[in-house]
Amino acid sequence: MKIASFNINGIKARIEALPAWLDEAEPDVALLQEIKSVDENFPREIFEDRGYTVETHGQKGFNGVAILSKLPLEDVSRGLPGDPEDEQARWIEATVIGDKTAVRVCGLYLPNGNPVPGPKYDYKLAWMERLRLRAQELLASEEPVVMAGDYNIIPQDEDAARPEVWARDALALPESRAAFRRILNLGFTEAFRARTQGPGHFTFWDYQAGAWNKNDGIRIDHFLLSPQAADLLTDCQIDKDIRAREKPSDHVPIWITLDA
Repeated sequence: MKIASFNINGIKARIEALPAWLDEAEPDVALLQEIKSVDENFPREIFEDRGYTVETHGQKGFNGVAILSKLPLEDVSRGLPGDPEDEQARWIEATVIGDKTAVRVCGLYLPNGNPVPGPKYDYKLAWMERLRLRAQELLASEEPVVMAGDYNIIPQDEDAARPEVWARDALALPESRAAFRRILNLGFTEAFRARTQGPGHFTFWDYQAGAWNKNDGIRIDHFLLSPQAADLLTDCQIDKDIRAREKPSDHVPIWITLDA
């Protein structure tokens, strides 16, 4: 089972690039972030024609997450529990029925949190605490669980080409990293680091200041796996070269394969 995560930074802007990548990469499941579309305007047919079931949780012009799956989906739910007044579309989950086992997949777009300090950063930390509580519930199921997406967290300095630039940013503040570790330390495996060590691996390059050409990137898109999912992990890779193509997102896809 190949599961990919891709912050597409707008479905309208990626209406050609996204299907082209899907045709090439052939993920069984694709978790999308920043679709920036209400549900009824999402171009479902393009993906349904490729054999994908489409589940979206969108809002006008901002945020928005989606699941595309060639495998059967069950128990789809939208919105991160814990704050009924939170109207931001940042969380979607469903059970994917694989050939060997079912996997609970959660697609997330974690708040950026800038500027710091301020209400946006307070919201980020509160959202991460809700995520920790949901992660705890998911672990209690003792099923394979995958939580993937744009976490807007640079876990360590080695995950940035120039860590000093990000030292006071919401993505790398000690409080942000500690909140991320609290989730990891529940018993999750960070899939990419389980397979690949060392600096120089990034999933995001800003559109400004020639960041891509300078390889001035950061690694903020992550897969967190429950112990049952980690036992099934066979690979995790970043499709870096997608960033060099026409009309790219500022993020690139990251994907895992599970023996599921």
